[in-house]
Amino acid sequence: MIGSDGVRLGTEAAHRLALADCCEIAPGLSDAEFTRIEAAFGFEFSADHRAFLAAGLPVASPPEEGATWDQPWPDWRNGDPEDLRHRLEWPVQGVLNAKENGWWERAWGPRPGDEPTAMKVAEQKLAEVPQLVPVYAHRFVPAGRDTYGHPVLSVWGTDIICYGHDLADYIDHEFRDVDEGTPWNPQASVTFWKNFIC
Repeated sequence: MIGSDGVRLGTEAAHRLALADCCEIAPGLSDAEFTRIEAAFGFEFSADHRAFLAAGLPVASPPEEGATWDQPWPDWRNGDPEDLRHRLEWPVQGVLNAKENGWWERAWGPRPGDEPTAMKVAEQKLAEVPQLVPVYAHRFVPAGRDTYGHPVLSVWGTDIICYGHDLADYIDHEFRDVDEGTPWNPQASVTFWKNFIC
């Protein structure tokens, strides 16, 4: 059972997406489907993301020109497992690509002089960072069964920005163009990934 605040937030995000009328929404994922997905890919959905996908599974939207994915919504029910793995690996792979171009995390200590050793250190350190789970294209929320309310992150290599205070706010900004007149300066809350955000 997930906490009621996480359920409320995820359900509200699903409601806002339905109001946006921007994509096809299939019936939500069942508990058995969540169990299968989490076992297959080795992570747990956050409480709000889980409630969002239980309320309805976004599966199709009009293609955008130049988009990275033909289908930006991950199809957790019928999607190609390799595509889903690619999406799950996207944030870490982006950091590894940046490492190849000279980036190095100070907290990892001095960068090894040879590239194979530097890659091995980077891979070991990145295996310890919080898992990010795709919501839409390169927009992610942290994994974690008992967590909710994290800002949604847009991740492109080490170019990472917040795209919403939480999942419901993200839906408004990405799909509904809602401006409530409040200051919009979400702060990332997940360790390691927040280091990239100024």
